[in-house]
Amino acid sequence: MAKVKAFLKRKDIIISVKRYGIDALGAMAQGLFCSLLIGTIINTFGTQFHIPFLTMTVATVNDTAYTVGSLASAMSGPAMAVAIGYALHCPPLVLFSLITVGFASNALGGAGGPLAVLFVAILASEIGKAVSKETKIDILVTPLVTIGVGVALSAWWAPALGSAAMKVGSLIMWATNLQPFLMGILVSVLVGIALTLPISSAAICAALGLTGLAGGAAVAGCCAQMVGFAVMSFPENRWGGLVSQGVGTSMLQMGNIVKNPKIWIAPILTSAITGPLATCVFHLEMNGTPVSSGMGTCGFVGQIGVYTGWMNDIAEGVKTSVTAFDWAGLLLISFILPAILCPLINMALRKIGWVKKGDMALS
Repeated sequence: MAKVKAFLKRKDIIISVKRYGIDALGAMAQGLFCSLLIGTIINTFGTQFHIPFLTMTVATVNDTAYTVGSLASAMSGPAMAVAIGYALHCPPLVLFSLITVGFASNALGGAGGPLAVLFVAILASEIGKAVSKETKIDILVTPLVTIGVGVALSAWWAPALGSAAMKVGSLIMWATNLQPFLMGILVSVLVGIALTLPISSAAICAALGLTGLAGGAAVAGCCAQMVGFAVMSFPENRWGGLVSQGVGTSMLQMGNIVKNPKIWIAPILTSAITGPLATCVFHLEMNGTPVSSGMGTCGFVGQIGVYTGWMNDIAEGVKTSVTAFDWAGLLLISFILPAILCPLINMALRKIGWVKKGDMALS
């Protein structure tokens, strides 16, 4: 046992909740943002503002045309895996091999791709680190082992993990068949949770074609998480945290949620309030692209999607104009209510000692 411990220490393999649940998760969130989310933002801005160099085809692979944004989105698996490997202090040969591992696990995982990447990349990284520089043919052994283990685990686990993620999507679809009040609560809460978890809420919404009132509730839930965490953690993270969470992703808080799950109560309760307000009071609909339903305030793609839906409805004669009430609903649901309700709820949690100063600090 002593030899095993010494070996693990020499290889910097630390089996702990912090290493996997905080360091790896936090890095993966950054990898996801630098690929799928930033790609979606680029495509949305290019389309809505008619920017030629953002909408033109820059590459064609197997008859599939790619813009700058879609190229970034296509690299989400490799980006997340390499980010995880970086957080786990992988040596170069392991780190670079994770590009293939991330692509395989994300592709086979479907909507649950990010979840599959998390599990598979961690194991492939640690096994790769274990064999790294242990032979004289390290240049062959390390990539072969890392890629072999990663692809094998991807084939074995990723489809099941993807299926589990899609069950979340099926539950969201079931919620859309309920009355607007209950639907507003369920969809808002579930999609908001998916946004912060290491699964792709945007991919789930896209796969389900989540638009209309359900899409509006999804936007509400995502905004409650992103704006909520951004504002209530402002004392710890200041302006950098406000922007990175409010316009980036609330997944950055996943590591802190693992340490203290109670910090998640305020955003979830906020989404349970704003969801039915969106569906029953403001009748907020997402009639833009379904992927926008799962983006929230990330690059303001959710809001741009709602606006695009308004324009589409006007063009089709379904809507005559965009009213002041429409704008008030969008601003209140997306920004104002989460910025007010979430800190107030969190203040109550601080008073009873469930949340403490520093619990939401980002490293």
